[in-house]
Formats: sequence, C-alpha cells, structure tokens
Amino acid sequence: MPKDTPTAESPLKGKTGLRRIVNAFFNSLAGLRAAWRHESAFRQEVALACVLLPVVFAVPMPGVERALLAASVLLVIVVELLNSSVEAAIDRISFDHHPLSGRAKDIGSAAVLVALVLLGVVWACVLPERVLALL
Repeated sequence: MPKDTPTAESPLKGKTGLRRIVNAFFNSLAGLRAAWRHESAFRQEVALACVLLPVVFAVPMPGVERALLAASVLLVIVVELLNSSVEAAIDRISFDHHPLSGRAKDIGSAAVLVALVLLGVVWACVLPERVLALL
C-alpha cells in the first residue's frame, strides 16, 4: 500500500496486548450494562435465558444436545445485542423517519425473530425426546 493512502483505522485503536484485552473486557461489560438499562427486549430475553438454561443442565442428555440447546438461547441474546446496537446507531444519526433507517431497524428485528424461531425449533426437536426418556 502506498504511504500516502489513508487508512480506515481509528486513531483510538492504539492499545495492544494485555491492555487491549482488559479494555475490551470492560467495554463489553459496559455494553451489557447499557443493554440491560435501556433495552426491555434484552431484559426479557435474559429472563427467558434464566428460565431455559437451568433446564439445559437439569435434564440428562448428551453434550451435543446440551450445547445445541444452550447455543440457541445464547444466540438470541447475541442477535438482540446486535439489533440494539444498530437501532442505537440509527437513532444517533437522526430520529427523523427515513425509509433506510426503518428498513435497517426492521431487518434487525427480523434477525431477532429468526433467532427466536431457531430457538423454538431446536428446543422442540431435542427436549421432548429427553423429557419422555425421564418418564
């Protein structure tokens, strides 16, 4: 790359090594706190996870099935965090109605819906067989 070519890197990305990892960890915790404080959907999905994840570890099943159930729950939280970040960025730009802003928010919401459907499908495929085995 030629010397005079500008880079897209942020000048704030100067930290490396262990300091970067520590900073990233605390930034992640701040993000989780912000999501909890400002996003009711995130709180609802965490409540759902608090109900479902104990079931994952209470019902005897092979590790792969346990991982599928837990991953489907955690995926909903990940997608919700990403959706919330898209919505916050769009709201930062403008509260004015714009078709592209609406489209971006709707697509983020659709991603959460797809993750929730996936959760339902995985749980409907795995859990009934395990519960019947207990009876």
